[in-house]
Amino acid sequence: MHTVKFPASYKQAQVMPLLKKAGLDSSSPDNHRPISNLTTVSKVLERLVSKRLRPHLLGSANVSEYQSAYRKGHSTETALLQVLDGVCTAADNKKVIVLIGLDLSAAFDTVDQRILLQRLQSEFNVINTSQSWLRSYLEGRTQFVKRGQHQSPVVGLGVGVPQRSVLGPFIFAVYCSPVTDVIASHGVQYHQYADDTQLRLAIHADNTSNGLSVLAACTADVK
Repeated sequence: MHTVKFPASYKQAQVMPLLKKAGLDSSSPDNHRPISNLTTVSKVLERLVSKRLRPHLLGSANVSEYQSAYRKGHSTETALLQVLDGVCTAADNKKVIVLIGLDLSAAFDTVDQRILLQRLQSEFNVINTSQSWLRSYLEGRTQFVKRGQHQSPVVGLGVGVPQRSVLGPFIFAVYCSPVTDVIASHGVQYHQYADDTQLRLAIHADNTSNGLSVLAACTADVK
C-alpha cells in the first residue's frame, strides 16, 4: 500500500521566548520574540523536498516577479536597488514619488492552510502525491513553550506555516502571490520581501490628489 505522510514526530515545535531587546521588562510577554525549534531530521527531509518543489514553483508564471525573498539572485540588496531606481527615475521625470509600506502582522501564523493547498493545486499545479505530502506536512502540527525548567501543555495548530522551517517561508510567499494581481490592477508599482510589501506610485505634482486616491484604493483592496 502506497502512503504519503510526513512523520508526526517531526511536527512538534518547542517555542523559546527570547527578549526582543536587552533591558526590556522580561515579565511582559509582549517584549519577547517566540523562537520555534524543530528537529534537525525534519529540516533535512524538508531540504530534500525543497530541491524538487522549489524549481517547479519558481517556473510558474504565477510567482511574483518582484518578490525578493527566498529566491536565488534576489535579496534585500536587489530589492533596494529596484526601489531606488524607481525613485530616481521618477525624480528625473519631474514627478513626485509616493511610497507606502505594508507589513502583515503575525504573517506566518495566520496562513489558511486550506486556501494554501488549493492555491498550490490550481495556480501552481501541485497535485497528487506532492499535494498529499504537503497536506500531511502542514496538518496536525503542535507546539509547546519552554522557558528554563518550566514547560506549557502541548497545543495543536490549525493555521499557519511552520516557523523556522525550510519550506514554510517559501510556501508563504506562494500563498501571498495573488496580492500582486490586485496591486497591478490599480497601475501601482510594487516590491515584496517576505511579508513586507512596498507600494510605489510616481505622479505629477499637479495631480497629487488623484494619485493618492489610487494608492488609497489599492491599499484598501490589498488589506
